[in-house]
Amino acid sequence: MDIGTFRGVMTLLIMIAFLGVVAWAFSRRRKDDFDEASRLPFADDDEEPPRERDKQEDNDA
Repeated sequence: MDIGTFRGVMTLLIMIAFLGVVAWAFSRRRKDDFDEASRLPFADDDEEPPRERDKQEDNDA
């Protein structure tokens, strides 16, 4: 197999993989997950992050 043919086949495989990822990301089944993820920055932060809470418990003991 010539190196040019190998490069062409690899380019084709990478293009197919890229198109597969794009199709997965923009599929209708993923819309709800991405909508939920887009609202995460606006979620209430009622709880302290676990690392901060653990540090406080260690200092209290």
